Amino acid sequence: KRIPFSHNDRLGFLTFCPTNLGTTVRASVHIKLPKLAADKAKLEEVASKYHLQVRGTRGEHTEAEGGVYDISNKRRMGLTEYDAVKEMYDG
Repeated sequence: KRIPFSHNDRLGFLTFCPTNLGTTVRASVHIKLPKLAADKAKLEEVASKYHLQVRGTRGEHTEAEGGVYDISNKRRMGLTEYDAVKEMYDG
């Protein structure tokens, strides 16, 4: 049995979380950033410059464990799936 995904021509794929509207693609890596992690404001500044989102090791609303962060593309709306992944890669 096929279940269709909810899609809107203007908003993209519809999900229960508004931050995932659009392609809904979230490309992420877990990476240890000891020097940037020492200055959280600088880490957030660099991430913002490249449209990236910084989360704790276990995802949203968690702290980094051992300096390991979950870094992902911040934008999902107004770009293709390829562009979302490329933005993460370029950052």
